[in-house]
Formats: sequence, structure tokens, C-alpha cells
Amino acid sequence: MVAIIKTGNSLYNIFNYNENKVKQGVAECIGEGNYPLEIDKMSITMKLSRLLKQNALNENVKRNSVHISLNFDPSETLLTNEKLMQIADAYMQKIGFGEQPYLVYRHHDAGHPHIHLVSIKVKQDGSRIDMHNIGRNQSEIARKEIEKMFSLVAAQGRKNNIDKVIKPINVQKVSYGKMQSKKAIAAVLNGVLRTYKYSSLSELNAVLQLYNVFADRGSEDSRIFKAEGLVYRILDSDGKPIGVPIKASDFYNKPTLKFLEQKFISAGSGSVSMKNRIKNAVDLALLNKSISFSELGKLLEKEGINIISRKSAAGMIYGITYVDHTTKYVFNGSVLGRQYSAKAVQERCNLMDKTLQGSDKDINIKSKAELKRSISNKDLFEISKTDGFDTALAKVLDVLTRMESAQADLPNQLKAKRRKKKRKGQSDNQ
Repeated sequence: MVAIIKTGNSLYNIFNYNENKVKQGVAECIGEGNYPLEIDKMSITMKLSRLLKQNALNENVKRNSVHISLNFDPSETLLTNEKLMQIADAYMQKIGFGEQPYLVYRHHDAGHPHIHLVSIKVKQDGSRIDMHNIGRNQSEIARKEIEKMFSLVAAQGRKNNIDKVIKPINVQKVSYGKMQSKKAIAAVLNGVLRTYKYSSLSELNAVLQLYNVFADRGSEDSRIFKAEGLVYRILDSDGKPIGVPIKASDFYNKPTLKFLEQKFISAGSGSVSMKNRIKNAVDLALLNKSISFSELGKLLEKEGINIISRKSAAGMIYGITYVDHTTKYVFNGSVLGRQYSAKAVQERCNLMDKTLQGSDKDINIKSKAELKRSISNKDLFEISKTDGFDTALAKVLDVLTRMESAQADLPNQLKAKRRKKKRKGQSDNQ
């Protein structure tokens, strides 16, 4: 079992991430801890409200949300929801969150069984749970004990093997003028063509570019294109072709267009779990963060995934391809879905303030500052970076109406007293 712990300043984003997975049919909320009702008797509003109300006891805790994933070996396919809840409850007790409210989601969108736990750092008395080094200390001890308790596949000792898997193939980058061109390109082709799975020439080139090699069909009106030929070129440090192109038929293994098209067919559209691994990595990297496109690339590299951009002559990014060095699958962004295309990912990387740009006259509130003041709990103001202005506004209004309806669930003693509206011409002494 592998445990990953992350904290954030937006409980709403973490909760929304998991609930959206449920709506998409790739996850289910299988249980809860320290809630007054069982999970199947609660609405989405009730699940979120319990966490928000306790967080409101200490507004000084900025990073007050906790998002934990417990990941199991791919061979452990027989884990039932009941057993996963037992594991989740034991884990939360052992890391000091046994008394905290938390929700447990089982995700079905990856190649291995895993659950997500959503909780908070603020205790019932308003104090804060110290999470300094919790991953290295409490979580690591809990992991080892739970693996023995539930007879799980141990994670210890597998890290070195994993590190080897997620690295790109051990092939030297081609450097024009410093090595024999044909020999250098052949070494890259031998490593890439038999290792990675791709469905188009653009996906193949995404991998080859990592080694300064490019498979070129030429322009549509060129003789080589019309003859369905293919040449390989060396790229310089700026990604531009340099030197003399070499025909595909000149290489020993004959990596011609016809040969590649057969591999395109065999690669197909790729396994759903392979696609979901990349999609999850992108979603989690952008969760609770306002980061640039280049920062997203660095975060994904830590997961063994490269983003390769396709740019216009003006330097604008018009396409992206994901190269997963763990699964050795390559996917164009559009293949994964609209949210993972070049345009959508760049929009998701924008700051939240840019999402809210627009004319204030479009709403009946004078300023965004006033809108923030209208919401008592600032966690509810966090809006997904993927939302447009209209969607963002709709979410805020939905939150406001939910907060009003939540008052109906409070005991009379806890409801704020209403001030009686004084009628015109009536004195206070009447």
C-alpha cells in the first residue's frame, strides 16, 4: 500500500474533484467517518456542510483541507468496499485523524485499486492538527502495520523498481556534428519504436523529439509526401531541423511509413486505464493550485509524464501530446478529452482572478470584494480554474442558496434572531 497525503486551502475543490468523479461514473462514495448519518442517507450538501462547519471554528488555519489517497497493488483486485472502509478507518486512527469527519471515495479510473479520503485539519475544539512530517512518521508506521493487519502487498522495497520504470529509455540525445548522424538516429529509433505505443505520426514524433529526432513526411505538395515516403531529421536545441535528412528505407530496420502505420493500428486507442493515469495526474496537479503551463509540465515530469507542445510560427501552442514513461503510452491531448487539449489545459492553468474577469455590471453586486463578503465561509468561494465566468458565477449563486437552505436544518436555539422590521410611522415604544 502506498499513501499520498496532500493539504490545500480549498475544501470545496477537493470535495468537488471527488464528487465529479462520482457523477462521471468512475468513482463511488463508499463511506464516512464521524458523520451523524450513514453515507447513503446524506445529500451532497450535507456531506460538504459537516466539513465546512467544523473548519469555520478556526479561520486562522489557511491550508485546512486534507486529501489522502491509499493505493494498492494491481494484483489486489478482490478488495471489497467493506474491507477498504476498514483499512481507511484504521489508517485515519493511526495518523491521528480518527476523531475527524472524513469521506471515503473508491475510484475506478486507474490500473490499480485505490481510495481517496477527504478530511479537515481543524478539530472539534477549534485547534489545529499538526501535520509536519506526518507522511514520514505517522503515515509510514500506519502503512506497515495495515499491510500486516490486512495481508496487503508491501510497498517497501518497490520504490527503486518504480523509479527505473518511470524514466525515459536509456538513449543518448542526438547532437548534430558530435556523432555520426545515421548511427545516432538509428539508436533512437531502435529504442523508441519497439518500446512506446502510439497511434499517429504526431504521437511518435512527441517521443522522438525528446531525443532531437523528427520523422518528416514533408509538405502535402512535396514529392516525398505524394509518394508516401518518410525521412528522419536531427533537430537542434530550438527544435528546428538541421543537417541532411535520411530516408527511412536507408536504415537497417526499415522504419518506413508503411511499417509505422502497422504499429499505429496495433497501438490502437490505448487502454482506458492508461489514459486515466495521465488524466488523473493532470487533474491532481491542477487541484488547489494556480500554476503556469510550464509549472504543470514540471509537476507531471515527477510522475514520469512529459508534455510535448506543438507551436505555430508565432510561438502559440496549438497542440500538446502526453508521453507517459511509466506505461510507455503516448496520447495527443484531444484523444484524452476536451479538458486535456492544448487550449483547455492552458485555460485551466490561468489564475482564478482571470476566471472572474468580466464586467461587474453583469451582476447585481458592485464588486468581487463585496461578493466575497457575501459568503460567510471563504472555502465556498474557491472556484475551479476550468470554469468560465458564467459557470463560476452560477457556482457562487448555488453556494449562496445552499447556505440559506442550510439554516433550515439548524435547531431553533442556534438560529440567528431576526430583527423585526419597524413599520413606517411606528415608534419603538409601541
